[in-house]
Parts: sequence; C-alpha cells; structure tokens
Amino acid sequence: MVFNLQILVFVIGFAWLIILTFFYLRLYSHYNNLTRGMSSKTLRSILEELLQEVKSAQKEITMLVLRCDKIEQQILLHIQKIGLLRFNPFKDTGGNQSFILTLLDANNTGVVISGLYSRLGTRWYAKEVIAGKGVDHELSEEEKRAIKEAKQSVKT
Repeated sequence: MVFNLQILVFVIGFAWLIILTFFYLRLYSHYNNLTRGMSSKTLRSILEELLQEVKSAQKEITMLVLRCDKIEQQILLHIQKIGLLRFNPFKDTGGNQSFILTLLDANNTGVVISGLYSRLGTRWYAKEVIAGKGVDHELSEEEKRAIKEAKQSVKT
C-alpha cells in the first residue's frame, strides 16, 4: 500500500512537472518573440519604450483633436451657401436678364449682390446679410427668395 502511494505521488509530481514545463516553454517562447531583434535590451526597457511611444501618440492625438476643432470653428465662416435667382424687375424689358447672387456662410451671414438690367444700363447693388436678414437696407422679395434658395442649397 505504501509502495502504491509512493508511485501515485511520483506520477502526480511528474505530471505536474510536465505541465509546469509546458507553461514555462510557452512563456519563454513569448518572451523571445517580444525581444526578437533586440540586442541587449531587457523586457522592461522594451515596455518602457512602448509606454513612451503611447504617451507621445496620445499627445499628438490631443493636438490633432484641438486642430480639428479649430478648423471646424473656422469653416463656419467660409462661404457655404450660394443662391442665384434670375428675374425680370421691369415690365418694359424682355427676359430674365437681372439676377441676384447670394453668398452665405454657415451662420447665414454674407452678402446679396443684385444686378438690375434695364434699357439704360445695368445697376449693381450689394447688401450685407447677417443671420439671414438685411443689415442696413431692407431686402426685396426677390432677395429674400435668393436667400431662401441659398439656405436650401446645402445638404445636411
């Protein structure tokens, strides 16, 4: 009985040794894969370098996010909405030779340029627009239609 117990302990110990050897070889192989191509560097120095690279990448990402935010704020001030309306303001001329050109940014601020054609010549007018409304001069119905067309020209 004692002999059988000793054999059982020996077999269990041997099996445990094989299992530990297997896990050790797996760990050793993984370590060699991590340090492949490195001359005299330790795993610790490699991991420290990786952490420094991650910190550097995080700083760059933060800078890029700030830059993108700044660009997004600036882009709101660029011309984004354009409306062109041709019309005939006078009964004595033929055709829609007069026009209104509307140039607006994202905040509906910009300019309305009107070119009124008559037999005597063409007259040009420009009116400042803030938030979709004329600032110093009242907008005509055609100019309001041109602004409405410009607002609808942008697809969201």
